[in-house]
Amino acid sequence: MKRLNLGCGRCIKSKEKGWINLDSKKLEGVDVIHNIEKLPLPFNDNEFDDILCQDILEHVEYIPVLKDLHRILKKGGIIRIRVPHFTSRNNFIDPTHKKMFSVKTFDFFVKNSEINRDYYFDFFFGRIKHKYITFQKGLLFYNYFIQWLVNSSKVMQNLYESTFLSMIFPAENIIVYLVK
Repeated sequence: MKRLNLGCGRCIKSKEKGWINLDSKKLEGVDVIHNIEKLPLPFNDNEFDDILCQDILEHVEYIPVLKDLHRILKKGGIIRIRVPHFTSRNNFIDPTHKKMFSVKTFDFFVKNSEINRDYYFDFFFGRIKHKYITFQKGLLFYNYFIQWLVNSSKVMQNLYESTFLSMIFPAENIIVYLVK
């Protein structure tokens, strides 16, 4: 199984488990140094079974990057994405963030999704395997319940984002698994 840790920073994954760590900076453990906005990425078509995009897509113009990730992902492969939710304070703390995301953002890149806009782009994923909104925990003990409630169904996720609830209980991240 071949895996790509895109924009890994200091979060290095094990080579023994098939991981290739890519970052734009020459940090310890980085296997490939490459700016992900310089496309195409230095990989062959259909090369990876698993791609991890953790805390990276909010820093770039992500549509062309997603298209190239689609190119290098094998059929049936999974892209695991974590980005800040649009209500996350992390959006406003980090001056390098360019984009914000909703739980429905990635539906635009999936064939026959509820949004039904797969004609927007010349590539699409087959389905979403997992879609989850996370909340900061610790002292905010009530967020354990809020996270469970919000993620209890798609209806609750949509209700959360489209009402005052998202302003009262800001989320932290969105986790999405796209399957090619």
